[in-house]
Amino acid sequence: MTELATSILLLFGAFFCLMAAVGVARLPDALTRMHAATKAGTLGVGLLVVAEAVVFQELGIALRAASIILLLLFTTPVAAHLIGRASYLSGVKLSSHTWIDELGESLQSRHHTATHQDSQEGPAEVDKS
Repeated sequence: MTELATSILLLFGAFFCLMAAVGVARLPDALTRMHAATKAGTLGVGLLVVAEAVVFQELGIALRAASIILLLLFTTPVAAHLIGRASYLSGVKLSSHTWIDELGESLQSRHHTATHQDSQEGPAEVDKS
């Protein structure tokens, strides 16, 4: 029974890792590639690590597998967010299929608000004493 569960976990894990690789190769822009790599890649690696824990059935390996999965779940979304934001701010072009650009709208409204506040304050007064 253990061999069957391990085989299924390995197959699904390898499938999701393959889908992540195909997504990175085929998707049109950096943000969607990053999304495919992080979502499918995390699930694929998580399933592979669970398969390892099922094969060995030892507490030490199960704890290592759990800590690997937790680290993946905590760090991958943060890294994806930072990579996506950095690529956007560095001027990487979005796909023509992108309909909504919430980050661009947010940055424009912040820039407009800051410029509007600066123009209302007027020039800084100079101390003439």
